[in-house]
Amino acid sequence: MKTIYSITFFQIPLYNVNMPITLFHGSKNGLNGKIQPISRALCDFGKGFYMGTTREQPETLICNYSDSVLYKLELDDSDLKVVDLPLGLDWALFVAYNRGRITDDAKSIITPTLDLIKDADIIKGYIANDRMYIVLDRFFDGEITDKALVESLSALKLGIQYVSITQKACDAIKILEEKKYTKKERDSLILKSEENRQLGISLANEICRKFRREGKYFDEIIGK
Repeated sequence: MKTIYSITFFQIPLYNVNMPITLFHGSKNGLNGKIQPISRALCDFGKGFYMGTTREQPETLICNYSDSVLYKLELDDSDLKVVDLPLGLDWALFVAYNRGRITDDAKSIITPTLDLIKDADIIKGYIANDRMYIVLDRFFDGEITDKALVESLSALKLGIQYVSITQKACDAIKILEEKKYTKKERDSLILKSEENRQLGISLANEICRKFRREGKYFDEIIGK
């Protein structure tokens, strides 16, 4: 007589698989040597190596430079501490601090964010793209309130950026491809960048009118 064994399968994960992430980086003059977290200090999240999730993000930042290069990258974050910054006022204030718009006297306002990114290898968060620059500058200059800013953050389709802030994170990046642009391609990207800026200006004007009496202004928030 044949014995038949019945096996019940449960849908449970047998192991975790961290798939490498495809990202893009734009360089004005091309990369030389190993990748390092040495961008200029006044960037969204401070010094680091900046990468976007789509090629369009860095393209419009480097299109004015004749020797610019776009890199397609692969990031293995399986052994890295990645901190995700949610979109909102805290994100905007952190960007303001890293761009020198918040002095050390008012630094306590971003203490929760600084605590959050402590010991991080990578900061993941929204990028202040061409359209967002206009709205952010208006907020920093006291032209619109935090209410108007948050509303505009929700309205704009902002991309995601990964910023490697440690050498360990930079060593986990592999270059897959690189592309140099012809003058015709760069001219087309310049036009696209200007279109994005105009969209930002138009949106900022609309939101400023709609929320001009709601919320707090930047100097009120930082206590000036």
